[in-house]
Amino acid sequence: MNTVSKNVEILEDYTDQVSALQSGTFSDPFNFLGPHIVKVGSKAYTVLRVFIPSARNVSVVLNKKAKTMVRYLETDLFTLVLNTELDSRNYQIKVEFESGSFLFDDVYSFSSALDEDAMYLFNEGTLEHGYEHFGARFIEHQGSQGVQFSVWAPNAKSVSVIGEFNYWQSSQHFMRHHPASGVWDLFIPNLSEDSCYKFSITTVSGEKLEKADPYARKMQQAPGTASVLQQSINIRNLDEKKSQARAKRNHVESPISIYEVHLGSWKRRQSEGNRYLTYRELADDLIPYVKKLGFSHIQLMPISEFPFDGSWGYQPVGLFAPSSRFGSVDDFLYFSKVCNEQEIGLLLDWVPGHFPTDPHGLNRFDGTHLYEHADKRQGFHPDWNTCVFNYDRPEVKSYLLSNANYWVSEFQLDGLRVDAVASMLYLDYSRNDGEWVANQYGGRENLGAIDCLQRSNAVCYKNSPHAMMVAEESTAWPGVTQSVDHGGLGFGYKWNMGWMNDSLGYMQRDPIHRKFHHHEMTFSMAYAFSENYILPLSHDEVVHGKGSLLSKMPGDDWQQFASLRAYYGFMYAHPGKKLLFMGSELAPREEWDHNQQLNWSLLESDAHRGIFESVKALNTVYHSTPSLYEVDGSPSGFRWIDCDNSEQSILSFVRYGKKQSEFMVVVSHFTPQVFHHFRLGVPKSGVYQVVFNSDEHRFYGSGVNVVAHKQQLVQSKALPSHGLDNSIEITIPPLSTVYLKYISA
Repeated sequence: MNTVSKNVEILEDYTDQVSALQSGTFSDPFNFLGPHIVKVGSKAYTVLRVFIPSARNVSVVLNKKAKTMVRYLETDLFTLVLNTELDSRNYQIKVEFESGSFLFDDVYSFSSALDEDAMYLFNEGTLEHGYEHFGARFIEHQGSQGVQFSVWAPNAKSVSVIGEFNYWQSSQHFMRHHPASGVWDLFIPNLSEDSCYKFSITTVSGEKLEKADPYARKMQQAPGTASVLQQSINIRNLDEKKSQARAKRNHVESPISIYEVHLGSWKRRQSEGNRYLTYRELADDLIPYVKKLGFSHIQLMPISEFPFDGSWGYQPVGLFAPSSRFGSVDDFLYFSKVCNEQEIGLLLDWVPGHFPTDPHGLNRFDGTHLYEHADKRQGFHPDWNTCVFNYDRPEVKSYLLSNANYWVSEFQLDGLRVDAVASMLYLDYSRNDGEWVANQYGGRENLGAIDCLQRSNAVCYKNSPHAMMVAEESTAWPGVTQSVDHGGLGFGYKWNMGWMNDSLGYMQRDPIHRKFHHHEMTFSMAYAFSENYILPLSHDEVVHGKGSLLSKMPGDDWQQFASLRAYYGFMYAHPGKKLLFMGSELAPREEWDHNQQLNWSLLESDAHRGIFESVKALNTVYHSTPSLYEVDGSPSGFRWIDCDNSEQSILSFVRYGKKQSEFMVVVSHFTPQVFHHFRLGVPKSGVYQVVFNSDEHRFYGSGVNVVAHKQQLVQSKALPSHGLDNSIEITIPPLSTVYLKYISA
């Protein structure tokens, strides 16, 4: 049967269409390219049109026979009239280039694979699985294997997929526009994983932009800026045992000590050009190290793909792509898997507060201020020279909601630490009068950001019930860790920035002056139970000229190390979960440098090794002593013995577990003096045992014994002290923190 109609000539003027195709500005390709039914008289014919730049000849392969198409004038448009219907399953296009011949499916013969119901949720701001509908997804469609591309660009004149597979030509793969949702989509069959691609966007003003895929699961490492085709993650849900272990380790009544890590500078392969360790190498090295030190969790500084190393990940462009600096998506999934197997919690820094202005990123994505506010008073961050998300836009909420859910659900993370929450909550954050726009009620609260944070937390907890969402929030915003149902932001934990600032300020003072600033170590107890707090000594405290923690300590060499050990001891006894930045256990003198690995040779020094051993010992005592962690969020878990001894710079208090009979007496002393025969009131008569003394020889301390007993035991006496009926007599070492555990009556 002859399928080509030789006796029918359909005359059309395609000048305008060809011009738009050649310039890459064609906005309605599916109404022109591909197969179309036309009527000539009473008979219907199929007109096939394809546009293939640089093609020498083009044929239609139908029923295993090639039919030569007709070139339109001297252009790259080819047409053919047939008397049979065509669909994606019964024909292919054969193209002869100068370099050879290629056979491929006609992308314009496929219907849309876009889920309109999902687009409704997207436009409503409630789509929580956007990564299953946007970006580049390998699917089967109409019997063919290929990639479904979808991108939101409502104000674009036209959008094309460009990549290695079409020699980056914007005139090859024009996308279909869905005006109702503002989304463009295209199914391209027979593409290979790891091919690079972008979206070529023509704005209404005619400007051509090349943008990375906002939902890309993989991106090129800088200086490359392309997205990379990546198969969906092969998720393995946690088994019951691992799920229960996660529930236990993330609970507010559990001991949580977090080791914060910048993957690019924890360790490097110096013998191999100072290269980064891969996710798999880090799984082999970092996770056992963290377990050895006794931490319960690892918190990674941002790994969403970012172009500038100096941003440490806090200016991401590929929010859905684990940074290729450290390996593949599968490699990061392996790292997460090993954490779960080793029962180490894995938290990830998440940055929904702002994004950089890199031309391939979200900034002016379709030629308009799509993801950010157009008004610089709302859409530009003066501190970081970055764009601020437009949280009032439903589609932006869906994007961020989906991103949070993606990391927690797809990679089986324990949770997210949300960066710079205060900058999101306040419209006047770091802005002077006249530099910000009030909300609809005349206030400074960013109502869109509040809603976005609440929804993100609710979705993550719904889909991952045992997750922990952590806020880095530096103000007194009420209810950060209250549930959304009760008007809170819905976080599980909040960084206690007030404790960190006050206590570090105190520790930097000369011991002789500390008595005048005693309140800096006690004020935190005025609000310690208002939220579920984490006490952070993070990377922010050892950069930008602030010096290292050790260098902040005054005095001679010995006093600096002693002060740091005493400070860590105070921190581990204070209500709140714990976080230390990597290297805190090594006590370097230099502040952190993201371009170099930690100075591991410090462990060869007795003084630095002493800090390492003290951190290890603190984790051991902390995790094995319920009174230090069970009741962090209630006054019933804490009692001052003496908070007023400013003259001697001594703080003493009791930590209780859920059972009031289980408690720990803590004494922190911040001068170089030794106090012998010190009588300390205790809440109950009986025997007490020293379970931690930061001044021990093994920690490079002076070795002053708190009690004379070999087993470090001391019996209380019925001698009133500090308003208590019973007391013990101890020696308080210089610059030290001591824990005395109640043993028995």
